[in-house]
Order: sequence, then structure tokens, then C-alpha cells
Amino acid sequence: MSQGTGHYYYVPSPSKWPIVGSSALFFLGFGAALTMNKMPAGYYMLAIGFAILIYMLFGWFGDVARESEAGSYGKLEDKSFRWGMSWFIFSEVMFFAAFFGALYYMRVLSVPWLADVEHDLLWPNFAGGWPTAGPGITEQFTPMGAWGLPAFNTFLLLTSGVTVTLAHWALKQNNRPALKMWLLATVALGALFLGCQIYEYGHAYADLNLKLTSGAYGSTFFMLTGFHGFHVTVGTTMLLVIYFRCAAGHFTPEHHFGFEGVAWYWHFVDVVWLGLFIFVYLL
Repeated sequence: MSQGTGHYYYVPSPSKWPIVGSSALFFLGFGAALTMNKMPAGYYMLAIGFAILIYMLFGWFGDVARESEAGSYGKLEDKSFRWGMSWFIFSEVMFFAAFFGALYYMRVLSVPWLADVEHDLLWPNFAGGWPTAGPGITEQFTPMGAWGLPAFNTFLLLTSGVTVTLAHWALKQNNRPALKMWLLATVALGALFLGCQIYEYGHAYADLNLKLTSGAYGSTFFMLTGFHGFHVTVGTTMLLVIYFRCAAGHFTPEHHFGFEGVAWYWHFVDVVWLGLFIFVYLL
């Protein structure tokens, strides 16, 4: 079979990694269920599940990297990878669209409706408006302001979008020192963003009394920013892996979709944060 020519599609040999990944999901699923029911065995199952998952990620991705560097992938495989990453990012767009939709529903529809009904008997002190914890919740909180740390985090992510683009240009020009410099800068910016978000959460709980249990505003705030923070964590990890691959001499100006796919994901994370900054912090 002619490998890497684009005339044949590369089919790898049978792999153990799907069953290993299924085992990880088994332990994670049961571990999560037992943990939520406060059963001590759940924590051990979660630990085992995460350990198997990490083992699978290193092993499976390592196999793919070795196959790529061996020249096994050609134009057909590259096209499949691009379609796969495109559909993955589309699924992520729909994921966040659901949460933005929930925020819109509460702010524009359900909260005004609850304020307009005959609430004198049910919620005599509820006047609607946003931000609000919702009717029946008397605990007070201070909403998170847009300027300050959130604006600084916006600057960090926008800058990281520039640095990853500069790294991509350097790769296309086969400028390895610039590639590693800009890629490492992107990783540092992502890590700094996460550090600032952790500090922001501590400030919210300690000083603003803003918690996940703070009704409508608290749940949507932490749901949207928390899931985005998880995606930044995943993106920063992927960028770090790509950095080590670049340091090892992987990728060429003509063949580097592993880098390009991660860059797509990082730009998606940037765009989602802009939406968060506008609709969660500013408005």
C-alpha cells in the first residue's frame, strides 16, 4: 500500500485504546454516581478512571503522532482530520449556544414573567430585573463587574489569539525559534488567564457572596465561565503538547494539521470568551 500519497487511505492495525477509553468511562461514570451519593468507593473509582483516561490519552495520541511523523498520512487523512475537527468545534458551538440560550431565556423571558404574575401572594418583594437570584431567594450578593480582572482576562485571551497566529506564521516559514517562542507565549497567557479566573472565583465567594447557589445569576455565571475555564484548560494543555512536539522537530510547513487544529480550537475559545464578556459581564 502506498502510504502518505493521497491515493490510499491509511488504516492502522487493531488498537487497544478504544477499550481502554471505555474502561476509563466506566470507572468515571460509576465513580461520579457513587460520589454524588456520598459513598467512599466513588472517590477511588474516580481516581482509577482518571488514571486510565490519562494513560489512554498519552498512548493514543502518541500513536497518532508517530504515525504522522512516519509519513502514514496523506491528503485523504488530512481531509478527514479537518472535517473531524470542524464537526467537533461545531458541537462545542452548540454546547455553548445552549447555555447562552438559557441565559437569554432567564433574563428576557422567565424573570419578567415571574415579576408580572400575581406575585403579591407568592413573592411580594420580587420586582424582576437583572441581575437577580430569582423569586423566593432572600440571600443577597453583589454581581461581578466587567472592568478590572474580567477586562484583563479579555486582553489576555485576545493577545493569545495573536501569539498563536504568529506561531502559525512562523511554522509556515519554517522559523523554528520564533515558532517555539510564540507558542510558549500562548501557553503562558492561557495559564495566566486560568490563574486570574481562580482568583476571581475566590473573590466572588469571599467578598461578593456570589456562589453557584446564588439562584439564577449565580448558576448561569458559574456555569458559563466555569465551562469556558475548563475549555481553556483543555486548550492550554493541547498547546503545551504541541509545543513539546515542535521542540522535538515535529511538523513541517506543508504538513502540520496537528498544530492547526489546536489553533482552531484556541480561536474558538477566544470567541466564546468575547461573548461571555459582553453578555455575562457587561450587559
